[in-house]
Formats: sequence, structure tokens, C-alpha cells
Amino acid sequence: FNFLFNSYYDAIGERQPRPRRGLLTRPALRRVLDYRESVDAAVLRLLEATADRAVFERVELGIHHEQQHQELLLTDILHLFAQNPLLPAYRPAPETTQGSTPRLVPSAPTPAPGKPPWIEVPGGVVAIGAGSEGFAFDCERPRHDVLLRPFRLASQPVLNKEWQAFMQDGGYTTPSLWLADGWDRVQQEKWACPLYWRDQQGGWEQMTLQGLQLVDPGAPVCHVSFFEADAYACWAGKRLPTEFEWEHAATAEPKRSSGAFAALYDAVWQWTASAFGPYPGFKPLAGDTGEYNGKFMNGQRVLRGGSCATPAGHTRATYRNFFQPEKRWQFSGLRLAEDS
Repeated sequence: FNFLFNSYYDAIGERQPRPRRGLLTRPALRRVLDYRESVDAAVLRLLEATADRAVFERVELGIHHEQQHQELLLTDILHLFAQNPLLPAYRPAPETTQGSTPRLVPSAPTPAPGKPPWIEVPGGVVAIGAGSEGFAFDCERPRHDVLLRPFRLASQPVLNKEWQAFMQDGGYTTPSLWLADGWDRVQQEKWACPLYWRDQQGGWEQMTLQGLQLVDPGAPVCHVSFFEADAYACWAGKRLPTEFEWEHAATAEPKRSSGAFAALYDAVWQWTASAFGPYPGFKPLAGDTGEYNGKFMNGQRVLRGGSCATPAGHTRATYRNFFQPEKRWQFSGLRLAEDS
């Protein structure tokens, strides 16, 4: 199991290559569940027998790491089901969205009465990153000051109907809108719409965890890459916010859709213009867990917020998600910005 389930920790030893992890058909489910139960029991015995703060911190890190993989499991299940000609549903659409069951599909944001499309955000020297209290991943620290110019941030993410206008206006066939690497991807992979969209007799459908559905014009666009997000922003005459702008705007915003900004945390992760890198004074965790974030600070772009598949309690304004700019299988969308 150490070999099969080692995600990427070189210090632990040999492991199953990441591109081949999805090919595993054994061990069988029952044996995997037995292994999980034995790990849970061992961890509980350890916690009952120790007062070592370092142990508690390591377990807390593990819990938050598992929350990340709860969402990644859903993204992988959707990707697998989208390749199945039967297009099965992971979970049928609920008759009601009330209750604690996640919707698993981005829903249309509910704008507050009189909410403007753009929110003015003042500039100045602002504090960015997590403080010393409470849990945060190492890449969210240390907290530091950043100088920002005044800007405007869209009150909601880009919607499907807006993305369709981009498509109809030749967004995927106009090289001047794209970064060079992004245009290469468009050509190589024949991008013409978001991942999982299907043109069915003139109407658009999309594969979701709830099966094949009509594209909801009022829902946030989902499963687009950084390259697509950047091209859309160029087409719209706007830009993507930096991760610092996004955090500054969201810091004072409650985690609910009735504030100034709709769908900050519960619809789609939002691409930013920022590359994933260390904050000033960043130090990786000591030991094996030092590989957790630091070694990925190259060639990746930051996303902020949260999605319809993110576990409850796993979102916060300082959270830095990150993926390579061509990745589309995550629940990723965008929110536009412009200079004041």
C-alpha cells in the first residue's frame, strides 16, 4: 500500500507512477476498506497515547489533505464517466437542493437586488496570507504586505451564456486572443468549447456528476483552463485578477452569496493571473511533508475560492489552489477584473 498509495513523496520511496494510477484494478475494494480501517484504528491509538503537539498537527494536515482528495475523487469520477458511452450519473439530480447534500453541479448565482456588475475595491498596502492562528497550508504563509492599486472585481463569475457569446464570436478560432502556449493547445487538442460540453442538434449539453444535462445559461462556466480563461478575458476587454486582488476583495466578504460578491466559494474555482510561487519568507514544512507544496511552485497557476464539489469547511479567503494552465478537468471557471 505504501507503494500504491504514495501520491508524490519521493522521500518515502518508490511509488506507482502518477500517469498510471488510474489503471489500478486491484486491490479489491474490500481490501482497501480494510486497510483504511486499520489506519484509522492505528491513528486513534496514537492520538490516545500521546500529547505531542507535532503529532496532532501532522494528523490535522492529513485531514485537510484528505479533504482535497475528496474533491479530486469527484473530478476523476466525472472524467471517467464522461468517457463512458453510457454517460452514467454518479448521483442523480436531487428533487430539491435544500439540506446538506452538495449539489455537485455549479448553480446559477442569485444576485442581490440592486447589486452592480462590478464592485469597486480600494487599493493600498494590504495584508495577504494566513496568520499564525488556525490551520493553513504552508504555502498560505507567511502573512505579508502587498501594495495594490484600486481595481474593480466582477460581482459574479462568468456565466455559460457569456461563454457562448465568446464561442459564437470566434473565441476559439482567433489566435490573437490567446497566449502562445494556449493557442498551441487549442490546435493540438481541438478545443472549441469547455470540457464536457456537447453540441447536440444545435443545443449544448454538458456531462456532469448528475449525468448529461442541458447547459444552464445562467450558471457559471466550468471546466475551462487558465488559457481559456485568459483568452476570454482578452476578448471581453478585461483581465483576470491577481490572487492578491481576489483575496483582498474576499477577505471582508462573508461566505454567502448575498454579499457584494456572488459564488465566491460554492460554484467554481476561479483562475487568477498569478503563478504559484512562494511568499516572501516561505519555508517548507520540516521532514517529508516539506514536499507537500513547495516542489510544485513552478509552471502552475493559482485558483481561488472553492467549488460545488469542495468539502464544507475547506474554503477560506487565503486558500491557494493550483494547477497547470492547460488543466480543464477541475471545477474551474473565472471572475473578471479591471483597473479602476
